[in-house]
Amino acid sequence: MEIERRERSTGLVARMVGAARLDPQVFEEVEADPNATFQAVVVVILVGLATGIGNLTLADFDLLDLIVGIIGGVAQWALWAMITYFIGTSALFREPQTQANWGQLARTLGFAQSPGVLRVFGFIPVIGPVIFFMTFLWQLATMVVAVRQALDYQSIWRAVGVVVVGFIIVAIVTAIVFAVARD
Repeated sequence: MEIERRERSTGLVARMVGAARLDPQVFEEVEADPNATFQAVVVVILVGLATGIGNLTLADFDLLDLIVGIIGGVAQWALWAMITYFIGTSALFREPQTQANWGQLARTLGFAQSPGVLRVFGFIPVIGPVIFFMTFLWQLATMVVAVRQALDYQSIWRAVGVVVVGFIIVAIVTAIVFAVARD
């Protein structure tokens, strides 16, 4: 029986496709490659840009909103990685083999946003909101795989728990920031 060898896919697009396909090996590669941090930032920026383009049909949307959205997306990604790191390595969720740092989580969670590039089609009447919702769910699924791989969990349910708790915390922080910024 021949063992299939898989070459490292170091290209940005190949990694994004692999992440969107929920391929655990891609997340392992990204986790182990410190040079992939820049690629993860690019993914986050591309998703922010796609989201901005998808929102072009909003009446009050302008270029400043796009720029602020991209910067906010990068900040939210960094916050999400930090919160996920603290939650995932805490006594409540940690497994004996769990070993990670912020960079590993930042890289894997950056690539987990890959399905968000499809939000570029969000401007299409009627199906645009469906695209936004479906990519949101898809991104949650990729985040679960990313967390499982980055934190070396045996259980997918432990990763689901970390993503849910992290999502709630990030949502609260984001809501507070938006409330303060609007005032």
